Amino acid sequence: IGHLQKNKAKFAVDLFDMIETLDSIELAKELNKKAERPIDVLMQVNIGAEGTKGGVEPGDALRLAHAIAMLTNIRLRGLMTIPPSGNTPEMSRPYFIMLRRIAERINRERIRGVALTELSMGMSHDFDVAIEEGATIVRIGTALFGERIPKKK
Repeated sequence: IGHLQKNKAKFAVDLFDMIETLDSIELAKELNKKAERPIDVLMQVNIGAEGTKGGVEPGDALRLAHAIAMLTNIRLRGLMTIPPSGNTPEMSRPYFIMLRRIAERINRERIRGVALTELSMGMSHDFDVAIEEGATIVRIGTALFGERIPKKK
């Protein structure tokens, strides 16, 4: 999770079966060029318009989906988001609903080669709400492995 730099595209397409952080047409073109086989991607949407997080703005998601559809080695399979931090899991719900609606809108366009079946949203503190709103992928590292221990300097 995190921004994938274009200069790391070759490593990413060789190492991973899916990339969840596609956030620009420039990165999509680089992945397409470096991939020796079709690779599944999720478009990262910055649903909370946070400057500290990557992702395409919600209003640009449909345009990026159309652009990705023109690439032969990239298969857009879904959307991914990390909502703004909230005190309760319920505070994430509006963001999960928004992401699901963006996916529904893109799917209604029937873009050739684009089938958004995956929604990657929800982490250890709010995955239950994410699942209620349609998540097919959750990131629950903290629930499995515990809190990160800060490195000593």
